[in-house]
Order: sequence, then C-alpha cells, then structure tokens
Amino acid sequence: MIRFRKIFKHTVSNVVGMIHIGALPGTPRYEGSVAKLVDSACKEAEIYQECGIDGVLLENMHDLPYIQSKDMGPEVVSVMTAISTNVRALLSPNIPCGIQVLAGANPEAIAIALAAKLQFIRAEGFVFSHVADEGWIDACAGTLLRYRHSIGADNILIFTDVKKKHSAHAITADLSIEETVKAAEFFLSDGVILTGTSTGNPASITELHKAKLHAKGPVIIGSGITSENLHDYIAADALIVGSYFKRNGNWEEELDFNKVKLFMETVKKERGK
Repeated sequence: MIRFRKIFKHTVSNVVGMIHIGALPGTPRYEGSVAKLVDSACKEAEIYQECGIDGVLLENMHDLPYIQSKDMGPEVVSVMTAISTNVRALLSPNIPCGIQVLAGANPEAIAIALAAKLQFIRAEGFVFSHVADEGWIDACAGTLLRYRHSIGADNILIFTDVKKKHSAHAITADLSIEETVKAAEFFLSDGVILTGTSTGNPASITELHKAKLHAKGPVIIGSGITSENLHDYIAADALIVGSYFKRNGNWEEELDFNKVKLFMETVKKERGK
C-alpha cells in the first residue's frame, strides 16, 4: 500500500481515466497516421487533466482482434512508446500515468513504461492461468517481476487483474476471490483489479467487500463504474473508468468532457461523506 500511496493522493476512490488509443499500425482498423493517434491521445489527456482526474491509463483497445505478445510486431511497442511519451510530457507530474498492452503483453508494457517514464502498468494473467478471447493466458508473475528487476524498473507498479473480464475461469472455479487476491499479493502484486464479466459491466460488490477485507494492498475496480453506482464502490482504492466517460457510454466513441467533469465532482462529494 505504501508504494500505491506514493503515486495516488486519496485514501479511497482515486479515479483513473482510460485513454483508448486508436488502432495501431499493423492492425485491421489502422487508419494510416501515427500523428493522429498521438494527437487524439493527447487531447483526451488534456480533458482528463482539466477535469481533475487522479490518474490516466493508456490501452490499445482498438487493436481488434487482439493477439498475444508472441504474435506482435515491434511497431506496437514503438508507437505506444511514442504516444505514452507525449501524454506523459503533457500531464502534470502529480497525475500518475500507466499503460496496458493487449493482450497480455506485460513485459512490453513494462518496457514502454520505463522508456516513457510512466508510473504503473495493468497486467493480465499475473496469477492462475485462464482462457481469454485470445486463447490461453498463462500466469506470469515470476518471469514478469524478474524482467522488471533486470531492466531497473522496480519503481514501476504492477496492478494485476484477478478473475479478469472477457475470460473463462472454469479451471479455477474452486478458488474464491479471497484466495485469488491472497495469491496475487503473495506473488508481490502492487494492487489487484476486480472487473465484471465484460467491458462496461460492473464488478461484484460482494467481491469488492471480500477483497477489501482480505487484501493488504490496494483493491481497484476495473470496469462498470458510473455516477449512479459510484456509492457502491467508493471504498475501493481506485476506480478505472473508461466506457462511462465516452459519449453514449460506448468505449468506441469520443470522450465526453461534461461527463468526466460531473463524475469528478460527484466523487469529491462521495469522498467527503
């Protein structure tokens, strides 16, 4: 928790706004301009900063259909590094910035974070293997933390999904959320992330309470947060918000300044209760 508190200032409900980077070179939806990708990400970062966001998370969400890191070309890392570097330079030093590289490209995310001076990554498949849209995702805690240490990036925090959305967890159905959280922390996770079953779906409130009761470190909600259900999740250490901040609540649409602004005002009121 000490490492978490060094980059996030609030005791509860630090709001992390998603920047869904446009489709990257080499992916089916790429539109042919890296400059436009950088410009779009920076515009969203400016909106978040103006609205008083507590943190920002970059993600290659538009790279449909996703592939695993073993199938990625170097253009993914190079372009995401360029975008991340520009966003990090634009944001105030007081706003922590992180990255996730879909799908399961956790070492790549660490490398980008090191080069772009980001503060954290979001990692899939940290403990306990599972089946995702992209196929089998194996546990990676041991190799990932060794890689982080080997490149001198121990200051970069790794927040880890447990029983992640868009995945089947039948093989670990006998493991409770409490056991999964304990395992992630035992394997030195810097914070665990709870999600619903898919993008935009809320996480279980019961699982949040159980995780908070048993976790020693931060518990983060990674999907489904809205102004309407915020009060149910206010005890979480951080809230990653993406779809709700977009027009019509659709992650593929543009960021809505007014929705972000009103949400941040609501969070401030909830924190004060």
